[in-house]
Amino acid sequence: MIRNGEFFLIHEMRKRGMYITQIAEELGRDRKTIRKWLEQTEPKSYQRTVTKPSKLDPFKDYIRSRMEEGCINARVIFEEIQSQGYTGGTTQLREFMKPLRPTFITKATVRYETPPGYQAQVDWGKFVADWNGRPKRLYAFVMVLGYSRMMYVEFTEDEKLDTLIGCHLRAFQYFGGRPEVILYDNMKTVVTGTDDQGHPVWNERFSHFYQRRVIIDPPAPE
Repeated sequence: MIRNGEFFLIHEMRKRGMYITQIAEELGRDRKTIRKWLEQTEPKSYQRTVTKPSKLDPFKDYIRSRMEEGCINARVIFEEIQSQGYTGGTTQLREFMKPLRPTFITKATVRYETPPGYQAQVDWGKFVADWNGRPKRLYAFVMVLGYSRMMYVEFTEDEKLDTLIGCHLRAFQYFGGRPEVILYDNMKTVVTGTDDQGHPVWNERFSHFYQRRVIIDPPAPE
């Protein structure tokens, strides 16, 4: 968009006898744009667009964080933000979540090529199932081998530490062994926080369970 000052400059340059091509080169503008503004006798007034605040605005950061955790079910998130004070409808929520879904669905991709048996990735997925006519939240423990992409999936009713350890043991039994390195995305049952140097502080019970080398992904930059 050409500002009003630039509009008057274009007309002044034209009055001096400059060609449209010369004006366009001088101002770094397209010739069609220069020609269009020369055909007008006065600049168009600037119309400011005022965006009305949305009822969803205070909850958007929470929605993104829940989708980052793997929850992409609009009904589940709707119930959660309702309990936090959201008074809007589901349509607005679904429209906000729709363009974000592909990013979070494809989050678990291959980071880099690894040799056979070296690396696996672990994460939780969250779902809502029909349980005797009522919605019930379920969780999916997923372990994927980095080289072959062979996958172990187990559905659970919670994400507790005992459940996580049990899922690991059954996954190792399924694969016929355990990888040297496992990647976790800052799973709360694996790390309890970070120290002053930004290094992960291990959950003591999980550390005793898995004493071989483990890598924790750093938090995504804000």
